[in-house]
Amino acid sequence: MDKSTAEKRILELRNLIRYHDYLYYVKNAPEITDSEYDKLFSELKHLENQYPELITPDSPTQRVSGEPQKEFKTRQHSIPMISLDNAFEESDVIDFINRIKRFLKKDVDLEFVVEPKIDGVAIELIYEKGILVAGVTRGDGVTGEDVTANVKTIKTVPLMLMTSNPPDLLEVRGEVFLTKQSFKLINEQQEEQGKPPFANPRNASAGSLRQLDPAITAKRPLDAFFYAPGLIRGIDVNTHWDFLQLINSYGLKTNRLIKKVKDIDEIFDYHRYLSEIRDSLPYEIDGVVIKVNSLALQKELGETARSPRWAIAHKFKPRQAITKIKDIIVSVGRTGTLTPVAIFEPVDIAGVTVSRATLHNQDEVDRLDVRVGDYVVVERAGDVIPEV
Repeated sequence: MDKSTAEKRILELRNLIRYHDYLYYVKNAPEITDSEYDKLFSELKHLENQYPELITPDSPTQRVSGEPQKEFKTRQHSIPMISLDNAFEESDVIDFINRIKRFLKKDVDLEFVVEPKIDGVAIELIYEKGILVAGVTRGDGVTGEDVTANVKTIKTVPLMLMTSNPPDLLEVRGEVFLTKQSFKLINEQQEEQGKPPFANPRNASAGSLRQLDPAITAKRPLDAFFYAPGLIRGIDVNTHWDFLQLINSYGLKTNRLIKKVKDIDEIFDYHRYLSEIRDSLPYEIDGVVIKVNSLALQKELGETARSPRWAIAHKFKPRQAITKIKDIIVSVGRTGTLTPVAIFEPVDIAGVTVSRATLHNQDEVDRLDVRVGDYVVVERAGDVIPEV
């Protein structure tokens, strides 16, 4: 095959592979078998090996590339990736909506988008004219680590947007995570290699994403959902909902459980529904994110130094378990601070085995009147930190 013919076939194969990746990873509706897909991929690799000068960074064959890095470079976010305020009770959500109404100082019909709060690692992808040029961790919210080479290994991350009219610039934010099944497999591999298992899927996701060798990240079955814009140029949408539909059409995976709601009752119904089905979901969630749907209102509401005024995370009730106190020890911090720590019989809480929890200080020990041999209720505060 001459070079001109090969170039046309390479472009055709890349488009075919991107299309089938989109159907398989984003839509969960494959049209061809794995063996048929493998044949397309093998043909593309063969032609690119024959004409290496035709290889481009956005080719599906270039997901795993580059030498291990010595350290990650940092990159500043165009718009800070600030965190959300948390709501732990329904009254907190009511207060959130009332604050919005007071701030706007006008009568407006509010519409919200509610979505599962994925328990993963925040990431920002940057596309220039449809090509993925960077993947950056949240970091401190202002500056993150450039993990582009690792992000490229995630099959649900398109290297090139599926559109003939890509925006000049699209910064899109989302969450990298591991499914419960993938987390289990990774920990089995850790144990086989004599390495300590990861405490939870979030830690495993973070550790996988921050590997200096992309080849190691490629072996970890990371997944991703996308849910928010950063800086964008060349996109004209009026609502958050429309933005999600648009990026999904570009090949970026959005969560199918996302829903539009109009009032507080629908918000609470959705929260109860997700709380009931969370154990049956293939990934960990720890609450519901509530966002004002109108992008114009989002802009008008703005943000505080810490969080946006137009969004909040309504967390689930902490998971609990009953166990027996085996010992109470004193931990000495780096500054010499003494902290009592309860050691108890290991219990599984929301998929994580815990065997110790801070008692904070002596006043808390006295208040709880907790002693060795007592049976106590242990919960994961925020679904992360064990607490008696």
